[in-house]
Amino acid sequence: MSINIAIDGPAGAGKSTIAKLVAKKLGFVYVDTGAMYRAMGIYFVKKGISPDNEVSIGKACGDVDISIVYKDGVQQVFLNGENVTGLLRTEDAGKMASAVSGYLPVREKLVELQQKLAASENVVMDGRDIGTVVLPKADLKVYLTASVETRAKRRFLELTEKGIPCNIKEIEKDIEERDYRDMHRENSPLRRTEDAVYLDSSDMDIGQVVEAILEKLKSKEG
Repeated sequence: MSINIAIDGPAGAGKSTIAKLVAKKLGFVYVDTGAMYRAMGIYFVKKGISPDNEVSIGKACGDVDISIVYKDGVQQVFLNGENVTGLLRTEDAGKMASAVSGYLPVREKLVELQQKLAASENVVMDGRDIGTVVLPKADLKVYLTASVETRAKRRFLELTEKGIPCNIKEIEKDIEERDYRDMHRENSPLRRTEDAVYLDSSDMDIGQVVEAILEKLKSKEG
């Protein structure tokens, strides 16, 4: 039986960073759901389907297979048997992924693929609806959050280090608006399940958060 860890939470809580580190420590597969959406975007771009054509996109979903494997510790994403890792960060892939991610057939197809992966591998998966929709029977569910101020500060420092001018108050406003959208969207809204471990990382560093999750898994297994 495979072991599944689901990490949900709002934007900027550090879910992906934490999920990758937890997976590495345990030797599990980190399922990059964002990369899977981008692979789906590549598929639609290759097919020449317009992002506005929801009907054609819905029909095309049935022919998509996406899998994630690790080679020498590096994630490789395969789309219908073709390694598309090098195309994931292209602007076309990102734009298409963003445009189609709200369509129900796209979400349903990706949930199906993510569940298939989790059934055969020990995985750590992060997102907004992992514990509620994708892996409702996960061995460990974590709701990872931090205050709006903390998340805005982290984002501000990240952008400043890259030399990108930004305003911390505007970042806070963006985060608040995104939280509202994520929690009130029609399909798979962000919410904490009753059986999820609540982790507020506002006063914790990355190492402390990782250790807290590993401890929770140990106590569950014990």
